[in-house]
Amino acid sequence: MIYGNKEGVRDALLRQMEALYELEGDPEVFAPPEMIDALAAFTGAINREISVYVSRSGEVLDVTIGSLESVELRDMRLRRNARRLSMVRCIHTHPGGDAHLSDVDISSLRAMRFDAMAAIGVLEGRATGVQAAFLTAGSGDQPGVNVTAVVSPRRLPQRAWMEAIEQADRDVSRCEDPGTGARAERALLVGLDGERSLDELALLAETAGAVVVGRTLQKKARPDAATYVGSGKADELSLDAQALEADLLIVDDELTGVQLRNLEAALRGVKVIDRTALILDIFAQRAQSREGRLQVELAQLAYQLPRLLGHGVSMSRLGGGIGTRGPGETRLELDRRRIRRRMSELRRDIDELTRQRGLRRARRERSGTPVAALVGYTNAGKSTLLGRLSGADVFAEDMLFATLDPLARTAVLPGGGSCVLVDTVGFISKLPHALVDAFRSTLEEALLADVLVIVSDGASEEVERQHDVVLEVLASLGAADKPKIDVVNKRDLCEGRLPMWPGAIAVSAKTGEGIGDLLEALRDRLSGARRRVRVCIPYDQGGALSLLHEASDVLREEYETDGVTVEAMMDDETWGRLAARLGEARLTRIEGEGDA
Repeated sequence: MIYGNKEGVRDALLRQMEALYELEGDPEVFAPPEMIDALAAFTGAINREISVYVSRSGEVLDVTIGSLESVELRDMRLRRNARRLSMVRCIHTHPGGDAHLSDVDISSLRAMRFDAMAAIGVLEGRATGVQAAFLTAGSGDQPGVNVTAVVSPRRLPQRAWMEAIEQADRDVSRCEDPGTGARAERALLVGLDGERSLDELALLAETAGAVVVGRTLQKKARPDAATYVGSGKADELSLDAQALEADLLIVDDELTGVQLRNLEAALRGVKVIDRTALILDIFAQRAQSREGRLQVELAQLAYQLPRLLGHGVSMSRLGGGIGTRGPGETRLELDRRRIRRRMSELRRDIDELTRQRGLRRARRERSGTPVAALVGYTNAGKSTLLGRLSGADVFAEDMLFATLDPLARTAVLPGGGSCVLVDTVGFISKLPHALVDAFRSTLEEALLADVLVIVSDGASEEVERQHDVVLEVLASLGAADKPKIDVVNKRDLCEGRLPMWPGAIAVSAKTGEGIGDLLEALRDRLSGARRRVRVCIPYDQGGALSLLHEASDVLREEYETDGVTVEAMMDDETWGRLAARLGEARLTRIEGEGDA
């Protein structure tokens, strides 16, 4: 059986090529002269690369036809241990006469653990030379490569090259160390939106645990409907992935199921994930609380549901790695009905946890303690700032999405009084819709706060763009009109001009610079925040009672002999309007301790 690109090849020639399987094997011979001559003649006839797989006994196991520039190499290991040599050598032709092995040849040697990789230069149907490469001990878990000089087809050092295979087997065996665990996945990045977006994608990939080995920016006005990058570029990416020994292709946008399936087919076994799957993977790694884990699973299932038909290598639980972690690991076996049922269960559980958080929030409101929410781009320093303002020990690390679960701490304000500071999950460009929906209950901490503290990374060259992204996300959540304080963090790292917005406060959460100014700004802004107040409203002041219900959160209402006694959360403006109607004697502030 002849495999590969047989289009346009006469049946008679295919039958002649099948005779390669009948060549008598010799374990002492690397490549018999008659095999070299036959491969050269067939390559000259069709002007395409041809590869053969040969076992250590000399038996031809596979014959595949490729294109002018490449040939698809099938995985035919004769040894189950993927870290050992496959016990198969690959011998293939290069139309055009150049026998030198390419980068793709060398990467295929490493990736597929061939006994050897050999190239035969072919010109006008005749072999011009042969070059071979063998794996060596190398360093760490990555084997090295020993490449021979190009030799005459008639002067192949047959026995020496077979001995080189034996030495390679010993070297690779010594390299194997099962205790080291899986190596980091090697990622190739591709996008359409510019280098800035690819830079951020690289940070996300590294956060997920991958090593970025290459990146490609495709100049297209809009994504290709079938493959995102176009069929020609997809073929180029396949070769790049082989040359760079990439395990993973990460696309800087959200792919449809069709695009995902077609890209995986074009890349021949390289796992493909998109930006959304990458962010979800990071969240799956970072989620600590029960609510966080439930929200991540809900987001994963919402992302997977419309893509069930598109998932292939990237969703295989056997492959593992980035994009396959978290509660949804067995999702390849889930059908739509089971996914929807599980999503309903998750929503019920999240609603219950949201109700419990609402009770805690209500206790804070009854105590009259105002709330400030820290929001901003991921890794802007919100958690460090929370620790600095509150004096509490808060986990903070220089990484994307270090905080997923809302965290509340009490901060003492200048001149007395206090406020509750709430840390929230960081925002990012192209924040997945599934993630926003799943974390909406958590993000409500920002929606219901008395003031938003927008924290920006002053040391970032992208600070203005990141600030715009935060404002866009807040607007999408319905929090655009909330009172805000702009804070530019990391002033200690800023060289030259510090980016500022009108009224912004420059601070360093790390050193404490500017923290006093921020606390004073919080005090001033929160002075008009809601407080718990008791109001006695006579029965003939129905308008005041209506105003109270419209402008305040009523906590308790009692009908007494001389009127209605109401306890409510109100701001200073509402206090003033009621005092003007009823007189201040009928309004009493209720002091209380904050509940962080």
